[in-house]
Amino acid sequence: MTKDMLNFTVGPVMSSEAVRAIGQEQVPYFRTAEFSATMKENEQLMKKFTKAPEGSRVVFITGSGTASMEATVMNVFTPEDRVLVVNGGSFGHRFVQLCEIHDIPHTEIKLDMGCKLTAEHLSPYEGQHYTGLLVNLDETSTGVLYDIKLISDFCHRNGIFLVVDSISSFLADPFDMEQLGVDVMITGSQKALACPPGISVIVLAPNAVERVCGREVKTMYFNLKDALKNGERGQTPFTPAVGILRQINARLREIDEAGGVESENRRMAHLAADFRSKISGMPFTIVSQSLSNAVTPLHPLNASAYDIFLCLKDEYGIWVCPNGGDMADKVFRVGHLGALTTDDNTTLVNALKDMQRRGLL
Repeated sequence: MTKDMLNFTVGPVMSSEAVRAIGQEQVPYFRTAEFSATMKENEQLMKKFTKAPEGSRVVFITGSGTASMEATVMNVFTPEDRVLVVNGGSFGHRFVQLCEIHDIPHTEIKLDMGCKLTAEHLSPYEGQHYTGLLVNLDETSTGVLYDIKLISDFCHRNGIFLVVDSISSFLADPFDMEQLGVDVMITGSQKALACPPGISVIVLAPNAVERVCGREVKTMYFNLKDALKNGERGQTPFTPAVGILRQINARLREIDEAGGVESENRRMAHLAADFRSKISGMPFTIVSQSLSNAVTPLHPLNASAYDIFLCLKDEYGIWVCPNGGDMADKVFRVGHLGALTTDDNTTLVNALKDMQRRGLL
């Protein structure tokens, strides 16, 4: 039913032939030297692509991005912390919920839909003894890419531990973990890594490793100290999504051979610019004040966003990304992640133009 669908969502996304081929294979047993070597290579390439500082470590969690968001909150913060949370949409709100669940004292920096973060938003918190900051670098629900340099400088001045959810931004937008002083970076398998959903990844700078290893956390599955110990031998504490981790290995190698993270950044920037150029003059407004290369959030001027999603899916064989809640009829999103081409952009734009001719836009 979905075999020939063209996928412009922001996850899962279109996968390469090499990644799909691994998905057709039998899943091997994993407590082996061969799988350990694969995992160690995955860690090395993740550190390379995030530009993580020397001594950083990587944890692979079998679970969606939210699993790694929760594992991070549980393992690096305690009720003695005071945490700032940038909340500009549903994923920023998720960090707020996690702080509430785990009794982490926190303050929301609440942003209106599509608004970028500015120095004026941060200035009330200068010198106020906050100890951590949680931010979704690309607030995927609204397509806003936050100014990570602004956030980094603020955290550096105030001695704040910085956690960045880069789930949709990783590989799409430039990011230098060491230069920015990011302590923890989170991403997921189904975004620009262009693999099936099921694995999320936590990159820990050395001071984050030290923090994790110095704490006792009341959890079994999300115990990052246990995960780090197992990772020393290229393994995980419990049975991981073995097939997806093998696909991630193929994808990381693919990126490395194609020129690395900079080349992937350029490719997605080109795809995003091409799509935005092709929809110029159509009855949409782009709602984000600060766009990521990962996604273009569109507000239709004359139709329901959700109706457009349904029409493209049912009549044209194309997936775009709907929104939920009060944004369902206001905004849909077009992703630029994964194995897409400028010809694919043209196919989507032609479908939208046909809908316009039919009076559906």
